[in-house]
Amino acid sequence: MKQDIFSDIKAFAFDIDGVFTDGSILAMPDGDLLRTFNTKDCFAVRMAVDAGYPVAIITGGCSNSLIFRAQSLGVRKEDLYQMSKDKETDFLLFCRRHGLKAENVAFAGDDLPDIPAIKAAGLGVCPADAVPEVKEAADFISPFNGGRGCIRHLIESVLKEAGNWAFDPHTPWTGNYPEEIMKLGLTTGKHLK
Repeated sequence: MKQDIFSDIKAFAFDIDGVFTDGSILAMPDGDLLRTFNTKDCFAVRMAVDAGYPVAIITGGCSNSLIFRAQSLGVRKEDLYQMSKDKETDFLLFCRRHGLKAENVAFAGDDLPDIPAIKAAGLGVCPADAVPEVKEAADFISPFNGGRGCIRHLIESVLKEAGNWAFDPHTPWTGNYPEEIMKLGLTTGKHLK
């Protein structure tokens, strides 16, 4: 597959379970559902946000910890769609909200509810361990599994194609950090702006 499939992408939308994570969920006694995120995938999301790419999370799941993680990556509150059953509609709403054509947005999913959004996106992506129906619908199958580098591979490919894959340690993160993270940063002597 040619690298130029990444050249027209201006934004990203992701499912969570099985894409951002390996699909495992830990159910807590208080009802919250905990997930494990790959730090390399998360770093790539922060790089995309810092480079000006809108990022959405469109998931059928719902939890407080998911809200917290999305905010810490710089995903705007209005671009987090929880309890989404009709992911294509939410995907198109995200596109309209940012003035984007669907053909300029990548969507990554791994299971049956993701297929309509994968088909609506300009670049439909799935991890290597997606279900067969999703692999058939996707334009690009990552060589990496969900929660194991799939997101990093996609974002890095797009940003490198556009010349935007560069880390500047002197520029503050643009993430919309929750108050708890800001307090923690201040207590450790790190000042997040």
